[in-house]
Amino acid sequence: MPDQDEHRTTTVEKGPFCTAHCTCGWRGPARRARSQARTDAENHTRGGSQPSAAPSPSGA
Repeated sequence: MPDQDEHRTTTVEKGPFCTAHCTCGWRGPARRARSQARTDAENHTRGGSQPSAAPSPSGA
């Protein structure tokens, strides 16, 4: 698990959406609920989230 000091998260609002950002470059998905963006940030600092990316189609 990464050191907590390496991951400082914030939330950024843009229009009706809120996104979690981290100093390591990670960004969570845009959320309408601030609480969910904060949860994304908390999960990231605990090592539960990876950088956002489109999922690979299975069987391709």
